[in-house]
Amino acid sequence: MGVQVVAVSRTRGDLDSLVVECPGVEPVCVDLGDWEATERALGSVGPVDLLVNNAAVALLQPFLEVTKEAFDISFDVNLRAVIQVSQIVARGLIARGAPGSIVNVSSQASQRAIPNHTVYCSTKGAMDMLTKMMALELGPHKIRVNAVNPTVVMTAMARTNWSDPQKAKTMLDRIPLGRFAEVDNVVDTILFLLSDRSSMTTGSTVPVDGGFLAT
Repeated sequence: MGVQVVAVSRTRGDLDSLVVECPGVEPVCVDLGDWEATERALGSVGPVDLLVNNAAVALLQPFLEVTKEAFDISFDVNLRAVIQVSQIVARGLIARGAPGSIVNVSSQASQRAIPNHTVYCSTKGAMDMLTKMMALELGPHKIRVNAVNPTVVMTAMARTNWSDPQKAKTMLDRIPLGRFAEVDNVVDTILFLLSDRSSMTTGSTVPVDGGFLAT
């Protein structure tokens, strides 16, 4: 049995490319940092049974140079949008009396301090606790909520932020498997958490980090 996928992004070009690559995907172009626009764009989408909260920004600044703008943008997208989109989906599930699964894409940075990642680490630490709170309050409605906590994943954003060989070596030296994650490593874990194969798993933060958090 197939699924209908709705993809949300603020970047029209990325959505257009995705539709070419995966025909049948329903694209929704909206800036998730804009509460009112998100409400309008997603209010009529659905019904939705499974949700992956993957939108994020990484604005890297040392602690003493953190700006209000970087803080506001980061928390608006990395945390507040997760709350808003999850509320929309969860309310729909509850109204239909349907079970569901939500996966929040967090980071190893939620549990380890990384230089120049003050705001990013803070948003992901908050996301881990949000995941537990959502699991606690949505569990009675048969909605499971988990997080995946990857190491550096070779996306376009990561290739930019980790392009310096010395910076990359510093991180790779802390990963027992000695490599960064590929997108498929994270996707496979997300699919497991969305599926009934993880039907007794909720409130968990699952590392996909090559052993980084074990060191």
